[in-house]
Parts: sequence; structure tokens; C-alpha cells
Amino acid sequence: MGAVQQVFKRVEKKYIIDDKTYSKLMDRLNGHMQVDRYGETVVRNIYYDTPDHRLIRASLEKPVYKEKLRVRSYGVPNRDSKVFVELKKKYKGVVYKRRIDMSLAHSDRFISGEYSPEKNHQIENEIRYFLKYYKGIAPAMFLSYHRIALYGTENPELRLTFDWDITYREEELELDGGEWGKKLMSDGIKVMEIKIPGAMPLWLSDILDELKIFPASFSKYGEAYKKEYFNKSKQGKVNCCA
Repeated sequence: MGAVQQVFKRVEKKYIIDDKTYSKLMDRLNGHMQVDRYGETVVRNIYYDTPDHRLIRASLEKPVYKEKLRVRSYGVPNRDSKVFVELKKKYKGVVYKRRIDMSLAHSDRFISGEYSPEKNHQIENEIRYFLKYYKGIAPAMFLSYHRIALYGTENPELRLTFDWDITYREEELELDGGEWGKKLMSDGIKVMEIKIPGAMPLWLSDILDELKIFPASFSKYGEAYKKEYFNKSKQGKVNCCA
């Protein structure tokens, strides 16, 4: 097993596709990309935010700079399973992600300031500053989905991910809890994300043009928040200017 990658810098582009387009795309990608060794996985996330949802509200305004914090697991963890505490920033279209791995039990203690994994002091300090800066920050949403990831045969840093069955909830915010909640999208719809360290390969651009696959502005947490905000607004449970 290689060392866990802790720092990422790349451009990420998102697309919304249906199952028919997905099938055609996978055929076109044959020879260019292959599924990684994990195959289909379930990704679980806890997103952190302030009581007034300051982070996601700012993100939805599409600023030049935005940031978010989440704890992520692959599969259903137990208290000893590895999870990732991730600080993700985006500036002028470039994504910078820093993450630290630790057990699920230790992640709770790390975020509360009671534990230090002593793996990367710079990243740990960045996350601690983030937690201190945003007053009252706490778990805000559980979000899970099924994922298949591919990497380029010529350039392994080129990554494609396909996510579906996206489920979210605002209660029981535990990674080791059940996989239940509200569905974010209709059946048969996938979120595709292209992660590239530089320019998109011409062959991939040609395939996207051929299949009429176009970029979409999309955030899973953002879309889930908007759904909940809209529903609560209709029920008169939120102040429009909160």
C-alpha cells in the first residue's frame, strides 16, 4: 500500500448525465481510461457548517474563493476505520484539497481539539484555524452516494468519477449510521466529475463534444441545502434573510 495522498491541486469540472449517455461514454473511454482497483464504492460524508449555514450560503453565491470542511469515509466505517478529514478550497476555478487520515473515533477528538494525529502539522494547523475561525461550526449534513472512479491509462492523474443514488439528511449525522435519507436526484441520473491537473486531453474533449455532454454548475451539498431551504421556506420554518 502506498502512502496516503494528502495534498491535491487540480481543476474539477462537473456534468449531469443519464444512464444512456453514461453507457455510450464508457464505451468511448475504453482504451483511454480504466476503473480503479476499488471498483464501485460507497462514499459517505459529513459536511460541517455554522448554525446559519454561512459556508454553503457563501458557496452558492459563486465567489472567487470558497472553502468547506468534511469528514469522509469509503464504505460504512466502524470506530477504528480510516476516515479523511478534508479541507477543500477553490480559488479562480482551481481546487486545493488538503486531508489527514485517522480513525473515525480519532476524527471526533481531532475536530473537538482533543487529539493530534501528528502526520502533517501544516495541514492540521490549517484545519484547526478553520474550525476556530468559523464560530459554532458543527456537523450540518450527512451525504452519501455510490461511486465508480476511472483513471487515465496514459496519465493516471486524469480522473473521472461517476456518482449516483445521492442521499442526504440533516439528522443522525454519523458516518457509521445507516444509509438513509432523502434522494437528491432522480433514478438513472449520475454526476460525472473530471479531475485534471492541467488542460483536458483533446481526445476527451472530442468525446464530450460528440456525446453533447456539457459542464454544469453543481454541488451536492449545495443542491441538498437548496432543497431543504426551499421546503422549509414553503412551510414557514425559516427566515428568508437568516
